[in-house]
Amino acid sequence: MHHDRLQTCPIHRSTLGDANRDRSSAVFEEIAAWLMSKVSRKLRHDAKELMCLLDSTSITLKGRDFDSWTLNNRNRNTQGIKLHALFGTASQAPLWHDFSAPNVNDVTQAKQVPLQRDTLYVFDKGYCDYNWWAQIDAAGARFVTRLKSNASLVSEMDFAISSETEGIVLRDEVVSFKNKYPGGKRVNQYGKPLRRVTIIRPDKSTPLILITNDFESSALEIGQYYKERWEIELFFKWIKQHLKIKAFLGRTYNAVRIQVATALIAYLLVALYKQTLRLEHTLWHCLGLIRATLFEPPVIDLPVRTRPRRIRTLASGQLETLQ
Repeated sequence: MHHDRLQTCPIHRSTLGDANRDRSSAVFEEIAAWLMSKVSRKLRHDAKELMCLLDSTSITLKGRDFDSWTLNNRNRNTQGIKLHALFGTASQAPLWHDFSAPNVNDVTQAKQVPLQRDTLYVFDKGYCDYNWWAQIDAAGARFVTRLKSNASLVSEMDFAISSETEGIVLRDEVVSFKNKYPGGKRVNQYGKPLRRVTIIRPDKSTPLILITNDFESSALEIGQYYKERWEIELFFKWIKQHLKIKAFLGRTYNAVRIQVATALIAYLLVALYKQTLRLEHTLWHCLGLIRATLFEPPVIDLPVRTRPRRIRTLASGQLETLQ
């Protein structure tokens, strides 16, 4: 139907592959970054403090034509590329992204993240870099993460554990790094005290040990912050399943980046559509609505003041029909 509306004919897969090979991915990535900035500005307007989740996901690329540029940069788990993203929990949308080879350390790309004041960054122990943590603290931001098992810390004092959290919070303490020179010529620039929170995990035998520069939130809130990190895993799963970035139209590095960037653009447009119309439906339902009504005539016979409410009413009816 959309071909009839656009007065076009179906495009061959090889034609799209050639187009993605020859066109620069910079244009698509700049559009994605611009949409992310719009989401970020709206969040800053609505709330003083943001909570952002940082992680990466691997995209496997093997076989004919892929091996020529992915084989040399693979690691023991993945051959392909990695997508790095900073995910805003309030907007449920990415705020920053980047690409790298699988053998590049996650924290190397994390140093490219534009740090913002009054923002809480949550990430796993793969981003363990004390000097980068110092940069986050110096920017007026907070972080919650996990420690590696070989971290050398000394306990300075313990906070009292309330009766409501007994059996959940095992320990809440102030710690500091023992060594300013951890090894070789490296210098640990994080000289401030940190907070270490130990929380029991019912499904595992070992407790969860978190490290943070947040001394205002409760120990349970610190644990909840880290638990919400799984939202970015759901985001990666969503774009892979619903926006089709498992099968690629082109096999060149440029073509892959374009297809992933366009998937991010599509996700951001749906998220902004949901925010603008203040829809309470899930992103998946909103995507289904857009697919079903994208080429229908627009609602133009309504006064300006009543259009958004009328569109939301139509959206609700369309979503009920789709269900």
